Amino acid sequence: MLAFSCENYIDKPENLLSENKMAEIMADMALNDYSTYLNPTSNVEIGTRFILKKHNVKADNFMSSYKYYVVKKEMSAITVKSQNILKEKNPEAENFINKKMKENTPLPTTTE
Repeated sequence: MLAFSCENYIDKPENLLSENKMAEIMADMALNDYSTYLNPTSNVEIGTRFILKKHNVKADNFMSSYKYYVVKKEMSAITVKSQNILKEKNPEAENFINKKMKENTPLPTTTE
């Protein structure tokens, strides 16, 4: 009987974004998400498009990189990097991040 982990079933995307680039984008997306919380009439999709354009990244490259890092179990480290970026931008963000971490469930894993 052969056993394979899910990590082996995904090829590295041709245009894989670096972990640092992913963290920067995710930090900006978190700010965008928070702004929609403060202003419910704002459009998340438009904000997301703006963020990807700002970082000169195509949506399909972001999604394929995201999926790759999730399967490779590297997304938690990227999330920590993005949280650190937010904390650097606004030291008060740490309290907000800690509160949200307590409210949210853990990141999805491929072993469930």
